[in-house]
Order: sequence, then C-alpha cells, then structure tokens
Amino acid sequence: MLSYAVLFLVIALVAGVLGFIGLAGLAADIAKILFFIFLVAFLISLVTRRRTPV
Repeated sequence: MLSYAVLFLVIALVAGVLGFIGLAGLAADIAKILFFIFLVAFLISLVTRRRTPV
C-alpha cells in the first residue's frame, strides 16, 4: 500500500510540473489518503504484535 502512495505522489509531482493542476491535486489527495491508511494499518499491526502473550 505504501508503494501505491509513493506512485500517486510521483504522478502528482509530474502532473504539477507539466501544469495539470487538477490532476496533480487529485493524485496528491489519493497519495495522502493511502499514506494515512498505511500508517494506521502499520500502527495496528505494531500494537497487536506486542499484546500477544509470549
């Protein structure tokens, strides 16, 4: 999922350089949403691994 966020970030940067402002904004928003979903999933996986009894 993090790779998709990076992919959309690159698309946003290229679109911004080329002048496609609407596409750049949309790709940046998608990248931001995917990054936060990845971050939440990562934190949940960290918490659940630490709470399992040894």
